[in-house]
Amino acid sequence: MRVVLSFLVLLPVHFYRLFISPLLGPRCRFQPTCSEYAVESVRAHGAWAGLWLSLRRLSHCHPIKRLGARHGFDPVPVEISRGAWYAPWEIKAIGELKEEIEQ
Repeated sequence: MRVVLSFLVLLPVHFYRLFISPLLGPRCRFQPTCSEYAVESVRAHGAWAGLWLSLRRLSHCHPIKRLGARHGFDPVPVEISRGAWYAPWEIKAIGELKEEIEQ
């Protein structure tokens, strides 16, 4: 069942990689790219949490949010808190953690 859910969640990612990305060229401001991040997050945390983590990442990368937006290295979190799978907005990215440390 888990494999089927992961396949369904990643189907749009693979469609994007095969058909849309070659036409648009490289556009992601993050490393790993958003599609790589989606695959890694689903493999590491399962379909549900991986989907939410991927959507969270896409919300930081879309073209409307270009000015003043984050960029750079933003890996999949190694572990997420038990309650965070349904509240991905509570998961902090490395950039947000660095900002907290600097303050």
